[in-house]
Amino acid sequence: MTHQFDPTSLREYDIRGIVGNALGPADAVAIGRGFATRIRAAGGTRVAVGYDGRNSSPELEAALVSGLVAGGVDVVRIGLSTSPMLYYAEATLEVDGGIQVTGSHNPPEYNGFKMVHAHAPFFGDDIQDLATLAASGAWSEGAGEVTTVDVLDAYVGRLMAGYAGGAYRIGWDTGNGAAGPAIEKLVQLLPGEHHVIFAEVDGNFSNHHPDPTEESNLADLKCLVADKNLDFGLAFDGDGDRIGAIDGSGRVIWGDQILSILVEPALREHPGAPIVADVKSSQALFDRITELGGEAVMAPTGHSLMKQAMTRTGAPLGGELSGHLFFAGEYYGFDDAQYAAVRLIRAVHLSGRSLTELRDAMPALVATPDLRFPVEDTRKFAVVDEVIARLRSEGEEMTLTDGARVTTADGWWLLRASNTQAMLTVRAEAKSEAALAVLLAEVDAQLAASGVTRAAP
Repeated sequence: MTHQFDPTSLREYDIRGIVGNALGPADAVAIGRGFATRIRAAGGTRVAVGYDGRNSSPELEAALVSGLVAGGVDVVRIGLSTSPMLYYAEATLEVDGGIQVTGSHNPPEYNGFKMVHAHAPFFGDDIQDLATLAASGAWSEGAGEVTTVDVLDAYVGRLMAGYAGGAYRIGWDTGNGAAGPAIEKLVQLLPGEHHVIFAEVDGNFSNHHPDPTEESNLADLKCLVADKNLDFGLAFDGDGDRIGAIDGSGRVIWGDQILSILVEPALREHPGAPIVADVKSSQALFDRITELGGEAVMAPTGHSLMKQAMTRTGAPLGGELSGHLFFAGEYYGFDDAQYAAVRLIRAVHLSGRSLTELRDAMPALVATPDLRFPVEDTRKFAVVDEVIARLRSEGEEMTLTDGARVTTADGWWLLRASNTQAMLTVRAEAKSEAALAVLLAEVDAQLAASGVTRAAP
C-alpha cells in the first residue's frame, strides 16, 4: 500500500492544510504509519497522541492512531489537549515521541500535525521523509496497543510548581481554543481575581479567531480589562503555544516585549546565560539582554528552529515575536503559552512594578507588523539572495541569520522568505514614523531592483 500527500500540506515545521482538500483521514493514517516506522527504526515503541478542539480533530486523531498501531507502536492517547500538553506528555511519560493533531492558529477549516521525537522537534527533512516512506509503502508492520492517560491535572500542577507570583486581577481569553480547560483549572489554583472568557472549546471559534498576534482578536479582552479595571489580560491561540498580552491601559504587549520582561528574572537566576530571540524581534530586546549581562542570540524564525537554537546554546529562555515562548532550565525546553502566562505573572511580581509600568519603561520605538506579500515559491529565495548580493556590494551592515536584517542609523529592516508559504516577509523598526518610512523606502527600492512590488500596508 502506498500514499501520496498533497505537497502543499508538507510544511517546514509541521503538516497542515484545509481538511477535505489538502488533508484528510487517509493522510493521517499514512502519517501514523510513517512516524511508527521512524520510531521503530530508532528503537522506540510508544507514541503519545493528542488533539485540539477543531471539528475535524477527533476523526483525524482516530485515523492517526490506527496508522500508528498498524505500524507496530503502542499509543498513549491524552485526548483533547493543547500542543504544550502533548509536549509535556512526551517529556514526562515513558514514550519515544508524540504527535498533536492541530491546525494551530489557522482558520477553522484547517488542521494538521505537529510532531516531536525523543524530546526534539520532528521537522524539515523528517517531514519529507514521511512522504518518501508513504510513496514507497515501505512501512513497518505490527499491532500496537492503545491506552488512555489524562494528563490535564498533572500538567496544570506542573504549571503551578513553586509558584511565587503574587496576586493580580487578570482577564483570560482562550478564544474557544484547546487552552480553555487548562486555563479554567489554572485560575482555580492561582491567587488573585480571575475572569475567563470564551473557555468553551468550540471548533467554529464563534467569538473571534484564536490568534493573539492579530490585534483585532484582542478586542474582547481589551473590553474585559477596561470594564472590570483589571491589572492586565492574557490571550492564547488555538492550540495554546502562542501567548498574547495587554496591559491595564489596553496596550498590546507583543511577544518580544513579553520576553524582555521575562529576561530579568531569568538572567538573575542564570547569570550570563544565552537568551534566544528570533530575527523578527525588536533591537530593544537584544539590547536589554546584553544590558543585563546575558548573551543575546539571534535565531531563525520558526518554533522548530528556535528549539534547535535553545538546545545548541543551552539557553534557559527564548522567544519569538509571534508569542511562542520557550522555557528550558527549570522546564522542558518547549514553547508553552500557559507556562509563559505563569512566568509573566511571576516576572511582574518580582519587578515590583505593574505590567503597565513595565510597558511604560520600554523604549519608544515604531515598528511594522509582519508585512507579507506573495512571491512564487520558485522565486522567493532568489529575491532575498539578490538583495543580499546588492547590499554586500554597497557595504551595508547586515545579519544573515534568516534572510537579511539590515541595521542603519534610522533603525533596522528585515527581508526573509517564508518557509511555509509563497510569501516574502518584511519587518522594520525605527525611533519615529519618519525614520520608519525611510527604512521601508529602502526595502521597496531593493525589491523593485528584483522586479518585486510590496503592496502598501
